[in-house]
Amino acid sequence: MRQLFDELKISLATTDQIRSWSYGEVKKPETINYRTLKPEKDGLFDERIFGPTKDWECYCGKYKRIRYKGIMCERCGVEVTRSKVRRERMGHIELAAPVTHIWFFKGVPSRLGYLLDMSPKELEKVIYFAAYLVTYVDEERRQKDLPELEETMRAELEVISEELEEWQAARLERLEEELSQMEEGGAKAQEISARRREGEKEIKERAERAARESELVEEAFDTFRSMGPKTLVESEPLWRQIVERYDSYYVGGMGAEAIKDLLGRVDLDAEMERLISDLDARSAQRRHRATQRMKVVKPFYEGKNDPTAMILEAVPVIPPELRPMVQLDGGRFATSDLNDLYRRVINRNNRLKRLLDLGAPEIIINNEKRMLQEAVDALFDNGRRGRAVTGPGNRALKSLSDMLKGKQGRFRQNLLGKRVDYSARSVIVVGPSLKLHQCGLPKVMALELFKPFVMKKLVDQDLAQNIKSAKRMVERHRPQVWDVLADVIQEHPVFLNRAPTLHRLGIQAFEPVLVEGKAIQIHPLVCEAFNADFDGDQMAVHLPLSAEAQAEARVLMLSANNVLSPASGRPIVTPSQDMVIGVYYLSEIVEDEKGAGSIFSNVDEAVMAYESGQVSLHAPVKIRVGEIAGSPEMHDLLKGSLGSLLTEEPVDGSRRLDTTVGRAILNGVFPLNFPYVDAVVMKSDLRRLIEEIIANYKKNEVQKFLDGIKDLGFHYSTRAGLTIGLGDVKTPPEKGKIIAKYEKVAEKVQQQFLKGVITDDERRQELIEIWMRATDEVKDAMEVTLKSEKFNPIDMMIRSGARGNVMQARQIAGMRGLVANPKGDIIPRPIISNFREGLSVLEYFISTHGAR
Repeated sequence: MRQLFDELKISLATTDQIRSWSYGEVKKPETINYRTLKPEKDGLFDERIFGPTKDWECYCGKYKRIRYKGIMCERCGVEVTRSKVRRERMGHIELAAPVTHIWFFKGVPSRLGYLLDMSPKELEKVIYFAAYLVTYVDEERRQKDLPELEETMRAELEVISEELEEWQAARLERLEEELSQMEEGGAKAQEISARRREGEKEIKERAERAARESELVEEAFDTFRSMGPKTLVESEPLWRQIVERYDSYYVGGMGAEAIKDLLGRVDLDAEMERLISDLDARSAQRRHRATQRMKVVKPFYEGKNDPTAMILEAVPVIPPELRPMVQLDGGRFATSDLNDLYRRVINRNNRLKRLLDLGAPEIIINNEKRMLQEAVDALFDNGRRGRAVTGPGNRALKSLSDMLKGKQGRFRQNLLGKRVDYSARSVIVVGPSLKLHQCGLPKVMALELFKPFVMKKLVDQDLAQNIKSAKRMVERHRPQVWDVLADVIQEHPVFLNRAPTLHRLGIQAFEPVLVEGKAIQIHPLVCEAFNADFDGDQMAVHLPLSAEAQAEARVLMLSANNVLSPASGRPIVTPSQDMVIGVYYLSEIVEDEKGAGSIFSNVDEAVMAYESGQVSLHAPVKIRVGEIAGSPEMHDLLKGSLGSLLTEEPVDGSRRLDTTVGRAILNGVFPLNFPYVDAVVMKSDLRRLIEEIIANYKKNEVQKFLDGIKDLGFHYSTRAGLTIGLGDVKTPPEKGKIIAKYEKVAEKVQQQFLKGVITDDERRQELIEIWMRATDEVKDAMEVTLKSEKFNPIDMMIRSGARGNVMQARQIAGMRGLVANPKGDIIPRPIISNFREGLSVLEYFISTHGAR
């Protein structure tokens, strides 16, 4: 049964909740029996806990088939049900000693540390059995009995002192006797002095031992007198002394048990009051600490979560199908890393249980508890603390945290990272004949994408008897298949996506048009939205399947409905390059062209005259433009924004207008009532025109206009026959004179520097200004030279905005000018040559600074 839910909440699981989820306790580290290949009882794959490995079949085979559904086999204890429950049922490991959850103790910031107001280092010492922690002190009783306890301590110190004195006196007496006997026996002086030294050393050692004992008694009392909850005692002998003398006045210990006891004693109400008052403290450090602690304390205070749930007494065991074990060809097994980590926990837990039953010494028990804590840490988050547990080949094992976090984790890889079928991918090429809402889809690709739809249609039209034969027909590319495919793709949009998808226009819907070849064709105007070019870029195709998805694609994502940039609200479908140059060429006017001064009664007559060679596109002529004159209302509305592109007064279509055949053709693609554009149209003008048309006309008219401009641009850029040759690069004749003039000025500045009139910095600055002026003068002269030639390709490209700029042309035809060195300082000596003339060795060397 599918489990549907509306929301998912993540919270702390208590030990009781972990037990309630479980279907049984995992007691043994075994996985499967290597001879029968069946799961071991009480092991990590036990069928009694996690469910049967085969559908409707118990472990021993007594019950088979669905008719025994729900029966629990009395022989093997396995429920007869579907094997897929092994993906859902959890088990648990009952721990012999509590352990701390590493996420809450070791995370940044440490949740446990903030809640208990202890540093992570102190917590680590307690949790890993390096220090003892006091969790509770009976303050009232301690204060009451303190004088009496101090007296007892003083008396004990006196006893130690007296005992020492008595022993020393007796030992000295005995030593003197021994020495006198040795003298009487005629012992050598060396032997006597050696015996004396030995006796004195023994007395000294005893005195030191007594001093240490007294010191320990005093230290134990001082620690006891000052200690409160959260006090740490790192010395083992000192703790033993405190336990021996003052055990009934406090509670304490080490490991997760001590932390759990401390958590259980946290008064959240009092803690919240203290934090709220700390928020108004004068010290900025205290305020910051209170703010940080509040983030941890407040949820516990307001919610139902119990802080002690951060200490675990049982560990959940995830379903076996989520940590599988599979047999490989050679009879060996591949297993999930989690099984190894669970096995370590179970082994250490069982060993600790056995040691507790045997009544082993405390030091051994504590060591085993620490190892259990480390095993659970590795299971939850391997490598978070200390060295990671490694498997074969020294590879760190993947823990539960590793399964969830990062790019390959459950969330990003499986839950958020969707994978789809019905998708394709290929190189893109330009489709100049496509409409704005269309894309060219290779026939073979389309057939594979629409395969299920084609197969259904083949059966519906009785071209195939059943789905199987329809599939065979599609795979063999039978002729009937292509007609059916053409039918199927009608009004079924597809998505095109180009990586990286940086904004929502990186994926758009198009109506597919079947094309030959293997490359996807896209409309030239959508390139800017996709940031696509045709130098080997690839695009992915996705197919919306349901009616709702198709409707959504058509209404919201169709390229014709997405002509504005979501970033700026300005058109993102502006023509570029060839289209710009074509429109510029079409709208240019040249006074003495063929047919200048001709008069035409309408636009069709003028176009006919142009096509028969009677008149040039650019010749000034008189035409009665009729309908394409536009309406006076629209003229008045757009005059402010389009200004220079429109005539001063609204055009009367019934009167002759001074214009060109090219401009009449251009105005033919504008929507109805749009005012007559009577100017040279450049790239920036096209953008303004498109903006106004989008703002004032319906979507279908906008699309029609964009496709019209695209077709016109391509057609007339072809008719223009625009090419660049070396002869088109015209160096201004006056360049030599300009350079010579400024060389003299530069020489004067150099002389002034040599005479000491100006500083080196002033010299540099003046030279830079001189050569910048020289560069600008050469540039201006070059522009005049380029404009003087009719339809100079470089001049057309730059002026129309199709490609390049004046600075680039200046370097090719004028002079390279000043360049900066790697430090960013401008070199005061310019590169006088241009690329057409060629650079000298020194100039080439200097120019490499700016190269990339």
